[in-house]
Amino acid sequence: MASMQHVSLDEVVGFFDQLEDPRSTINRQHPLVSVVVIALMAVLAGAGGPTAIARWAATKEAFLTKLLPLPYGVPRKDVFRRVLSLLQPQAFQACFVNWLQSLRAQATQRTGIEQPVLAVDGKTARRSHDRSKDLGALHAVTVWASEFGLSLGQVACAEKSNEITAIPELLRLVDIKGAIITIDAMGTQKAIAQEIINRGADYVLALKGNQETLHQAVIDYIDAHCVNDFADVKVRRHLTQETGHGREEIRSYIQMPVPDSLTGLELWKGLESIGIATLACVRDGKETVETRYYISSLKVGVKRFARAVRSHWGIENSCHWSLDFTYREDESRLRDAHMRETFAWLNRFTLSLLKQHPGRDSIVMKRRTCGWDENFLLEVLTGTTR
Repeated sequence: MASMQHVSLDEVVGFFDQLEDPRSTINRQHPLVSVVVIALMAVLAGAGGPTAIARWAATKEAFLTKLLPLPYGVPRKDVFRRVLSLLQPQAFQACFVNWLQSLRAQATQRTGIEQPVLAVDGKTARRSHDRSKDLGALHAVTVWASEFGLSLGQVACAEKSNEITAIPELLRLVDIKGAIITIDAMGTQKAIAQEIINRGADYVLALKGNQETLHQAVIDYIDAHCVNDFADVKVRRHLTQETGHGREEIRSYIQMPVPDSLTGLELWKGLESIGIATLACVRDGKETVETRYYISSLKVGVKRFARAVRSHWGIENSCHWSLDFTYREDESRLRDAHMRETFAWLNRFTLSLLKQHPGRDSIVMKRRTCGWDENFLLEVLTGTTR
């Protein structure tokens, strides 16, 4: 691996120095930074709530008191519950900006990718609702750098339909300059495309029924030129074939310049190309075919278009899947509005830390090892290796 600038535990503590303590000064015994860092470490080790954090901290008291200022020993669960309920989620997330910048720079150096694909998508924690308090399930929209394995930002909203207003807010929280932003059809909005271009990024946006006129216009244009195999347009194609896990997948990508005659072209800032991605999957002798259409600010370069489309699904496969099956996020019963949002961010950030660790074990095994092995936990937390 390329050499990296490692983060020390002192630096980890320092990221939270400016975090405002929301607790009353009366009987305040445990330093806020120590409470937050213990919570972060406990989530890495498998904790899913304040009770689990406190239980883990109690078993690791000798270890923690050597690392952090804890004049009254490790906090009890009421302290963790109170702090995580009172912290403003946006202020808490802001503490991670410099840390994320460091991780992103290291990932860029390690991978050599200068124009990363940043996938934007939402996920609902299905059991986090509380009807007695008229609290709907938490829906968090995330920016996920698929090729880096990094969650760069999160904005919570009441439900999936509110993603349209959450996405511009999220894009303003993250440095997207020079990146390719991919969003599913829900976020294919003129204002969002304009925000992306204004921030110095490119976009690849999926089309579906919510942009029915544009969607149909792209389909009609591609179908019309498909008749003579695109002889009259500048088209680029790319094909990949993969076999594994009992199935064969053939992915074909076609990209072409956006036609001047496309309906509403002038309303989409920066629009340069349209594309189609087709997945043919054969499993147990049965074939399924899925076709998706896209608009993009990228000039024609089909391999880059294909990389963007394929990388978008990294947010489902390597982020949301891990949150559901490793972190059991869908089963979480956290009902406090602030706490559940803060935990959603802790889950995403610790998942990012685990993915940065060079070990070849699964995320499940790395997380278990964080609970078993204090040295390994510090490796993951600080980005150092033995």
